[in-house]
This record gives sequence, C-alpha cells and structure tokens, in this order.
Amino acid sequence: MALGEKDIMGGFAKGLAVLEAFSADKPRLSIAEAAAGCGLDRATARRCLLTLAELGYADYDGKFFSLTAKILRLGHGWLSAAPLPALLQPHLDRLSEQAGQSASASILDGTEVVYIARAAQRRVMSINLMPGSRLPAYSASMGRVLLAALPEEEMKAVLAASTLRAHTPFTRTDPAVLLEEIAVVRQQGYALIDQELEIGLCSIAVPVFDRRGHVLAALNIGAPAAHAPAAEMAGRYLDLLLATQRELRTALG
Repeated sequence: MALGEKDIMGGFAKGLAVLEAFSADKPRLSIAEAAAGCGLDRATARRCLLTLAELGYADYDGKFFSLTAKILRLGHGWLSAAPLPALLQPHLDRLSEQAGQSASASILDGTEVVYIARAAQRRVMSINLMPGSRLPAYSASMGRVLLAALPEEEMKAVLAASTLRAHTPFTRTDPAVLLEEIAVVRQQGYALIDQELEIGLCSIAVPVFDRRGHVLAALNIGAPAAHAPAAEMAGRYLDLLLATQRELRTALG
C-alpha cells in the first residue's frame, strides 16, 4: 500500500530515530550527541529526549540521557507474540544440549543481526547475549548466512551501509574479501567465524528455511576457540546444525 505524506506521523518517526541513536557503544547521550546520531537538529532531539524521559523510557541527569528498562516493553511485544522465537526455542535447547555449547537464532535487521532465541551452555563472549542483542552482520556467522541469502545487489547495499571496523586482528573488513567470503557461504551452505567478533570465540551458522525454501532466520553454535578451534567446528557441529535445519524446515510452514 502506497502511503501519502499525510499518512506519516513525522514526530513519531523522529522519536524513533532518537531511540535508535542509543546503542551498546553509546548508552548515554547528550542532546548534541543524540542529534548528531539521528540527523536531527538539537531542538527536535531535545524535545524527543525530554518526552522519553517524561514517559519513563529514559533517565536524564541534567546532561546525559540513558534508556530505562521500560524500553524493553517495545521489543517484548514482538518476541512474545511472534511465532518464530517460540518455535525455535525447543530446537535450540536440544541442539545446545547435544553440542554442549551455546546455540542461538537471529534475523537480519538492516546491517545487524538481532538475536530472537538463545540456549546458553556457557558464556563464550564478554557481552551477555540474549534475545534482542545485536551484532554487526558482516562479522557474525549468522550475519554472513543471512547476507548470503539476500539478492546480490541487496547484499552489497547492506555491506556498503555497514561500518566495517576490526573487532579483533582477525576481523575481515575489506569489502572485496567479504564479498568473496559471502559467496563461499552461499555455495557451501554454512558460515564459519574464527575469532572475528572476539578473541577466543569461534562460531558456525546455517540458514533456517521454511518448506518453500525461503530463509527465515539463521542458527549457530558458538564455542571457545581453546575448546573447539575453527578448523574443527564443522567436523564437530555441522551435522547437528543441519539436522536441526531439516527439523525446522518440516516444522515451519
């Protein structure tokens, strides 16, 4: 359905843009920082931030704004109502038990993957991953699987919009190298990450298909490199992931 200018609430859109300026790297923002982060002028950003604070979605100490736990209500509605996370969770629980490692599922949102379900055996990253957590798609195993599922031009557009920075000395940030890697993922059907997100972490991911062959999500197994080096990940865990992939394809309409 085509929307006209009168159908769009500009103030609401600006408020959402201010919300998206907050991130794990920028949990506290001044008015100037929020304005710069979302491309609004200072006066508009200030009104949005003060409205969030008045409604309880943000705290304000006189200089910096930070989001409150109330903001979780906005995402919880989708996580609790959407059928996919609930359907995936028991399969992830079983996969995690079989592998003895953490297993996760995510979807693509712009240039990031968003975790929608997770079964944790042990903490393998310094950050605490959970449903709602986000990671850059270009350097995550599930991200590369989801990028590989996109049409070529759309995938290139996502990479072009990504901030390609090195999280570790092993992170691949050269666009040409990433395109080659994603082509390999598309051909072999899985992605393998060797300490590109964090030193000591390896992961392997496969796509989640519905019965018609459409990619709905990705699932992975993450393991400490000291326990499961990247060279051993496929041999140890790929069959388990592919078995879960087949189960989910049958279960998903």
